[in-house]
Amino acid sequence: MRLQDEPDIPAQINIVPMIDVIFAILTFFIMSTLFLTRSEGLPVNLPKAATAKQQQVPSKITITVDEQGVVSLNRKPIAVDDLTQQVRSLIGSNSEMLVIINADEKVGHGKVVAVMDRVREVPGAKLAIATQRR
Repeated sequence: MRLQDEPDIPAQINIVPMIDVIFAILTFFIMSTLFLTRSEGLPVNLPKAATAKQQQVPSKITITVDEQGVVSLNRKPIAVDDLTQQVRSLIGSNSEMLVIINADEKVGHGKVVAVMDRVREVPGAKLAIATQRR
């Protein structure tokens, strides 16, 4: 008795599981990069930074907060409440001016944030925090 020959079915590669794995890996990388870019705090530099750069800025205003918390505008002591008005008068007609905050590393966070808040009220003031190289 002779059996019928089965027709040869060409070999096929099923790529659906491979596509599922690739999409799972892609989803993992997308989700992990979203968690890396989330910013939850103020963008400030620490008092000492290895990547600190010196910028050449012709027009700038310097605000200094010393160890005791005394605020100075261009080396002249000033009250925090008067800071917005004085910075506004120094900027004058200049469209944009850099305001650099030199804060001692022992000064409380709240004092520096209060100074930053006053500077942000002035239109055209760009805010920067001075750091030192390690």
